[in-house]
Amino acid sequence: MRPTPNFFRASCIFLLCTSLCGMAAAPRKTPPRRGKAVQDPKAYRDATLPVNQRVASLLAQMTLAEKVAQVRSIWPQLEKDSDPKWTDVTTPSPGEIAGMKDGIGHVSNPRGKRTPRESALYANAIQTYLAKNTRLGIPAIIHDEILHGHMKAGSTVFPQPLAMGSSWDPALVQEVFTTAAHEARARGFQHVLGPNMDLAREPRWGRTEESYGEDPYLTARMVTAAVRGLQGESGVIDGNHVIATGKHFAGHGQPEGGTNTGPVNMGERQLRENHLRTFQAAVQEAHLQSIMPAYHELDGIPSHANPFLLQKVLRQEWGFQGVVVSDYFAVNDLDDRHHVVAGCAEAAILAITTGVDVELPDGKCYATLADSVRSGKLPESVLNTAVGRVLRTKFMLGLFENPYVDPDAAERVVHTAEAQDLALRMARESITLLKNEHYVLPLNRAKLKQIAVIGPNANRAHYGGYTDADATPGVSILDGIRKKLQGSATVAYAEGCKITRQGGVWWADRADLSDPADDQRLIAEAARVAATSDAVVLVLGGNEDTNKEGWADNHLGDRDSIELIGRQNDLVKAILATGKPTVVFLQNSGPLAIPYIAENVPAILEGFYLGEQGGTAAADVLFGDYNPSGKLPVSFPRSTGQLPDYYDHKPSARRGYLFTSKEPVFPFGHGLSYTTFTYRNLKLSQASVPSGQPVTVSVDVSNSGTRAGGEVAQMYIRDRVSSVTRPVMELKDFARVFLQPGETRSITFSLTPEKLAFYNREMKFVIEPGIFDIMVGGSSARVQTISLNVTP
Repeated sequence: MRPTPNFFRASCIFLLCTSLCGMAAAPRKTPPRRGKAVQDPKAYRDATLPVNQRVASLLAQMTLAEKVAQVRSIWPQLEKDSDPKWTDVTTPSPGEIAGMKDGIGHVSNPRGKRTPRESALYANAIQTYLAKNTRLGIPAIIHDEILHGHMKAGSTVFPQPLAMGSSWDPALVQEVFTTAAHEARARGFQHVLGPNMDLAREPRWGRTEESYGEDPYLTARMVTAAVRGLQGESGVIDGNHVIATGKHFAGHGQPEGGTNTGPVNMGERQLRENHLRTFQAAVQEAHLQSIMPAYHELDGIPSHANPFLLQKVLRQEWGFQGVVVSDYFAVNDLDDRHHVVAGCAEAAILAITTGVDVELPDGKCYATLADSVRSGKLPESVLNTAVGRVLRTKFMLGLFENPYVDPDAAERVVHTAEAQDLALRMARESITLLKNEHYVLPLNRAKLKQIAVIGPNANRAHYGGYTDADATPGVSILDGIRKKLQGSATVAYAEGCKITRQGGVWWADRADLSDPADDQRLIAEAARVAATSDAVVLVLGGNEDTNKEGWADNHLGDRDSIELIGRQNDLVKAILATGKPTVVFLQNSGPLAIPYIAENVPAILEGFYLGEQGGTAAADVLFGDYNPSGKLPVSFPRSTGQLPDYYDHKPSARRGYLFTSKEPVFPFGHGLSYTTFTYRNLKLSQASVPSGQPVTVSVDVSNSGTRAGGEVAQMYIRDRVSSVTRPVMELKDFARVFLQPGETRSITFSLTPEKLAFYNREMKFVIEPGIFDIMVGGSSARVQTISLNVTP
């Protein structure tokens, strides 16, 4: 069914100029004092007043220039470029100070190699300058990236989100982001750009690693857990938590041709049922306080100028009361990329009128807003609404009471032993056993005199994108195996081949393929090393050069193929020819088309990018000290030509191709263990229920093997007959369970009415009576089915 003509084209009537009295106050322990006059010029300093009154008090005193400053940011990276001799990392540069003369809304991720203590001192210096040298003393919000840990030198580096998605463990994800928030706040940051809430529906897209997978339900569970970790669960963002930013709103993970920022082509129903669900869950369940629109366009409307997204859905339907911040330079993109306006001033008017409250990273276009107000092109009330939201956020954070942090505490908080242990636990749970023919794994160290560790990814810890250039050093798989076998076996190493000449640098402007002649020499050397060893671990995949965020013509990160790069398959063939037991361990940014490896290599593990403790976690799994329990959050297609390959496709899709199977090599939800699990006694609390009544689904899961292990039981549904086409199956619940050998546990799932609902022909979210198939099992391709009759 085609979208309605008005889809995404709602006229840009500004619906957000609501009274500041409508802004909800943050919950507080002290009852608000109502009697104090808002006219008191210092009322905004009174923490006992409701937030909306404090905002009104401050806003009434601000000049036009001071208001504009609050919807802008400075980017120390740019400001210091204009002061190349400025080397004091603990104080603002002259350029930064000049950018804050009227105050400032945000300070954008200050880069540079700063210790935790130096970061805290720098943040305090920013706040001290604003308190002492600006008329109203409004503190700044300092923000940074937090994709898989706080992106600062010395911070704990956790696995990439796609790896964390493989854990299917929201509780552990919440722990990770609770720790990451604490590290960021201790260094003086109060707002972070994350989590990424996009769906990985186009694996050629270089940012696939930043997502939690292809499924909206799994991703929604993961991102709500991440938001709760970042912001806390009390409703008040305390001194150990930060404002989280959901990005990229919305549909960013399914761009045309798989190219970052490319147009997103889909109807409203698909957008709502897949890509908006993750953001909706974060807003309505986890009370997300910030959202970042995406770079792309939807049906011709750029996201930063899309009233359907930013007004109708976000604020009117979901009741979002937080702040909308732009993606970096995206306001200017309305002019020089999308060409929907002529010039930066017009871009600023369009963006702020649509609902973008703050321009990041430097406020270039929003600097024109004062002139637009004075000329009558922009009502000051529109600016006031955006400023009010920024001020509300600062009051919620408690910055007016205490904008400072303790430098000594920052040193104690960042990268603790507990944080490192958490990174290891997360890495272990992120590893997925894809294949284990003839029980090659786990490797028996007692039978090994020498093991060969071979491959372009063996001797380096790969972190993926949004990792600081001076990040905490990590444990490579080679290092992890050497430590594991120290004193018991010899570990021989050979590179085998290269993937790119650079070796993986996510911020670099170029990536060059390796030299064929060099690779042939390396392959021959690796075969000789393998021939003298008792077993081989081949560490293959991609690196930070081959898939990443590409943001310019000279900085590309997307691919037209998801096959293995270079001569990695040649390396595999040479190693298999030696006849040695071989394990492939993949490190990469997204699903790969690996039909040769899948067919010929007896044991395969997928880790994606495992963070600083990845090598230790890999060794624990390879040698059986940890039983893998990961499940794929994305499908692995047989070839690039079979894309898209997400599991929840429509019935008319996947008809098939000549000369090949239409099934993925490894399906969504797939993951093996060193033990086995059986499912029995699938039951419904009621076989027939009226529409709108919940149902309980239960199943007995048993460990039928000889090792203790974890399993992720998954529940899917299918609506057999519906007024609009429905997916062949949809994940609606899952549960992790750890079982001893021979142990059985009954697992229950709640099938609530909203899990059966969908958008009908009139775009109403409804449940249609009829038969639903309820499917439960250990993957999307291995389920038992029972039927539920939903009556009117």
